Amino acid sequence: MNLDLTELLDDWPYESGQINVRLIEGDDGLPRIQVRLDLGLLQMHAEGRPDGARPQGHGSLLEYHESRIDQSDTDPEAEPVRLTSDECRALREEAAQYYHRYVALLVLDDYEGVVRDTTRNLRVLDLCREHAAEDSDKSALEQFRAYIMMMRARAIASQALGDNEPKAAMNAIEEGLDALKSYFDAQGAPEMFDQSPEAEMLRGMREALVPKLPVSQKSELRQRLAQALTQENYELAAILRDELKSLPE
Repeated sequence: MNLDLTELLDDWPYESGQINVRLIEGDDGLPRIQVRLDLGLLQMHAEGRPDGARPQGHGSLLEYHESRIDQSDTDPEAEPVRLTSDECRALREEAAQYYHRYVALLVLDDYEGVVRDTTRNLRVLDLCREHAAEDSDKSALEQFRAYIMMMRARAIASQALGDNEPKAAMNAIEEGLDALKSYFDAQGAPEMFDQSPEAEMLRGMREALVPKLPVSQKSELRQRLAQALTQENYELAAILRDELKSLPE
C-alpha cells in the first residue's frame, strides 16, 4: 500500500486566502468532508462524530456524559456527576473536531449541518459549566460562546434566505443579536456587545438583507415601534427606528 499523499495533494492544489473544502464519497459509500490545508488534507465524516469514533458506545463523548448525568438525576441515591479535568479536556478536543466540520459545512452551504454542530457545541459549553469539578474547566470554553452563537444565527438566516424567506432570515439575525446582547449583559460586560466582531457580523448581514425585505416589513416595523413606545421599551424603540431609517422608501 502506497502511503505517499503527493499525487492526491497535487491533484487538489491548496489555494491561499480561502477555505478549501469538498464533499466526496468514501469507500463505504458514505459522504466525507475534506479540507485542503497548506501542508496536507483533513477528512471528516459528514454526520456523527467527525472522526467516526463511538466512545463508550455512544455517538460522542458529549452524549456519553449526558447519559451519565441523566442516569444520576433519576437515581436519588447517586452522587452528582462531576467531570474531571481529563474528561473536560477530552470534551474540548472533541468540540474542536465539530468546529472544523461546521466551518467546512458553512463553505458547502450545508446550513442545517452548521446549526446541528453549533447547537451541539453549545451543549458542551453548558455541560462543562454546570458539571466540571474544576473552575478552570467550567470557563475554558466560554471564550468561544459568542462565536458559536453567531455562527448558528448566521446559518439559520442563510438557510432562510436559501428558502427565499427574507423575513425569517431577518428574524433569525435579530434573535441572534438579542442572544448575544443577553450573553454580554450576563457576563457583566454590556459594552462588549457593540464592540464584538460577532455582533458586527450579524449587523452586516442584516444591512445586506434589508433591500430583500418585502415592502410590508416597513409597516410591521412601525407597528412594533408603536408597541415598544407604549411599553416604554425605549432601547428596542431606538433599534426599530434605526431599522426603519435603513429601509428603502
